[in-house]
Amino acid sequence: MGHRLAAMPHRTIKAPEVRKGQAPETLKRDQFHERFMQSFQDPAFQAEKGALQRIELIAWEAYQEGRKAPVTRKAGLGHADPDYELSVDWLEARARIDAAQAAWSQAQTKSRVLLVNGSPRNDGTCPGEISKSWRLLQLAREVLDGCGIDVDVLDLSLLASDYGRHIHPCKGCVSTAMPLCHWPCSCYPNHAMRQTGDWMNEIYERWVAAHGVILFTPTHWYQSASPLKLMADRLVCADGGNPDPTSTHGKKPDEAKALELQGWGYPKHLAGRVYGVVVHGDVAGAESLRRNLSDWLDWMGLVDAGAQARLDRYIGYYEPYATSHDSLDADEGVQEEVRNVARAVALAVGELRAGRLQAPDRGLKSPRPK
Repeated sequence: MGHRLAAMPHRTIKAPEVRKGQAPETLKRDQFHERFMQSFQDPAFQAEKGALQRIELIAWEAYQEGRKAPVTRKAGLGHADPDYELSVDWLEARARIDAAQAAWSQAQTKSRVLLVNGSPRNDGTCPGEISKSWRLLQLAREVLDGCGIDVDVLDLSLLASDYGRHIHPCKGCVSTAMPLCHWPCSCYPNHAMRQTGDWMNEIYERWVAAHGVILFTPTHWYQSASPLKLMADRLVCADGGNPDPTSTHGKKPDEAKALELQGWGYPKHLAGRVYGVVVHGDVAGAESLRRNLSDWLDWMGLVDAGAQARLDRYIGYYEPYATSHDSLDADEGVQEEVRNVARAVALAVGELRAGRLQAPDRGLKSPRPK
């Protein structure tokens, strides 16, 4: 699993100070008990009170000892430190990503487009109704199916309706030093902190396997909906992330800082995929959100499928929320524009894979890589 990163010169190699003093003290035993029992408020659990007490003691010991990754094995050949114990969760995720990348690179692999529903709303939980983003996604899916493209639908609304499914927040390791941000993310699962059930290892694999990606999102307070933002933040490791956690011996900030200052290549692990964006709103913010998402995907090295693949529209402008689906029913123009997003992405995927579509600036080196 060897990965060589092209080193970039840096002006200084002086080891910077690792700043400390923000994190609070760890939980006291009674505080831990209160947190642990929050998941067992149903009176039905009282029948197993003794068993819960025994399980809580194990969890308390894991928390005290910081057993983030209780199941590990040696990293092996191809790593900076082959004897370093890496999380089996991470190693298995990395193997799946490598396999997806290998398949993506093969000409005989069928073209694949990932459709991402960024809305948190579905009819399986509190809103009681499907989202407009979901309906728009289905229009694109029909077009891509008709083009003979494999379609992978990533419905982020499942974060709000599926049992135990999470995208935990990005911890910002990249701001300490880029090499501390591992590809894929090694921050989760953290079993000692009960930060489990994280969806991202599967999501990384699905992004890597895709030749094209289309995002669908409503506008929430001038921003993307929270499920989409959670995913986007956790994809930071795809833009410059370190494919070898043994080079920083896990999360050693001083080692990561030194490694970045020696010269870091900031590899773009998702570069070369095509993208489209569909943003909708009802009052304000859709245009700026579309620009934000497009800029983000450009930065990560994805290739836009043209102006018609970057869409922002208002559906039911200043009309009641209660009739917003009726407004979408009546807006045949926006429906056809969404189909054109899918058509543009399908065409661009074909052109890109045939070698006829390339980013004009692909050979240029940035004087300020990051």
